[in-house]
Amino acid sequence: MSASGGSPAPVDAPALAPAGSPAPVGRRVARPHYAWVIAAVSLVVLLGSAGFRSAPSLMMDALHNEFGWSMGTISSATSVNLTLYGLTAPFAAALMDRFGVRLVVVCALLTISVGSGLTMLMREPWQLVLCWGVLVGLGSGSMAGAFATTITGRWFQARQGLVTGVLTAAGAAGNLVFLPVGAWLVEQHGWRSAVVVVSLAASAVAVPVLLLMRERPADLGLLPYGATEAPPAPAADGRALVRSLRVLRDAARSRAFWLLAGSFAICGATTAGLVGTHFIPAAHDHGMPVTTAASLLALVGVFDVVGTIASGWFTDRFDSRWLLVVYYALRGLSLFLLPRLFEGSLEPPILAFVIFYGLDWVATVPPTVALCRRHFGGDAPIVFGWVLACHQIGAAVVAGLAGLARDALGTYDLAWYAAGGLCVVAVLLCLALRGGRTDRSVPAMS
Repeated sequence: MSASGGSPAPVDAPALAPAGSPAPVGRRVARPHYAWVIAAVSLVVLLGSAGFRSAPSLMMDALHNEFGWSMGTISSATSVNLTLYGLTAPFAAALMDRFGVRLVVVCALLTISVGSGLTMLMREPWQLVLCWGVLVGLGSGSMAGAFATTITGRWFQARQGLVTGVLTAAGAAGNLVFLPVGAWLVEQHGWRSAVVVVSLAASAVAVPVLLLMRERPADLGLLPYGATEAPPAPAADGRALVRSLRVLRDAARSRAFWLLAGSFAICGATTAGLVGTHFIPAAHDHGMPVTTAASLLALVGVFDVVGTIASGWFTDRFDSRWLLVVYYALRGLSLFLLPRLFEGSLEPPILAFVIFYGLDWVATVPPTVALCRRHFGGDAPIVFGWVLACHQIGAAVVAGLAGLARDALGTYDLAWYAAGGLCVVAVLLCLALRGGRTDRSVPAMS
């Protein structure tokens, strides 16, 4: 079969042909490379995963009103979710190498379905932590950034930055779809209706994964998209846990790892931890209806799609280190200004923040992935999993602290200003990275 998925090659043709090579005379027009099918399935998975993770921010006020739990208590479940989401990622990458992407992703989706469904039966805060914190956290973490990095590393040689940007933007698009719908469900039918939808949707997303996902291009007699020669066969290693820890040990000896991990921890703190978790209740504190605030957060997702895809395009063309410097600087500026922009209605200043912040939301992912590839080569998916773990730990810490600050001070202003200061630190960390040279030779992606 040709690399572009066309009819079987002639007897004297090589078994593996590069993507985009011209078809011989008499052959029918080639179909798109199967890498694009894999990318489409991955997009659906990440769309769903993002929507599932966004539900707790919609339920905070509803859970507070029904059970009397404080914002700090409810935020603790989100903190556990974010922590496990991050810590699962590097092990998930190794498990995908050992057991296959399809099996790991299907199990993750079913775990989310069970965890969300059981939330309907809870009566105590620890049950929220168990269901939404532990189960949904483990499930969503198995489909975190390491999943997108694994897919792009295996199936694409050309357009890696762009495809990484598109898959990363799927998170924003998932919020775009689910946040307004979820807010409407919570308002009209109660928070339990939203968790039922999450549970059913997670099960439904598993279907295209089972039917269409394949492990590697070689399984179909193809090369990665844009490749001219077959990549080396991946090393067989049945010890996923050992490999993940070994990669962490080796990466931790590199200065680049700690700079990337530190800056990405701040990324998580200022996005998923603060804005993703607390924007809706903060806007509600200023008199904005929950549905309006959820729509604004969804609008962040609209511009996040644009910003992240653009960032992937930029990553293919510009120095990733300087892209990160620009992104964190702009993010810090917007967070310093946010406390002055909140209004009870849709005023131009808050709309400007939504657009500006949306363009920057996860634009950091494509250049961070590119820097992991540059410095760590074939171990990049697992290294990025560990970097992502730091992202989620940062998110978890700030999600909890912001809730405690709100309980103690009655306002989120201190949290916004502190987050802006963290972005300044991230700029300094990125400036300390050395661009243009690798820490080691870069082998082919496994």
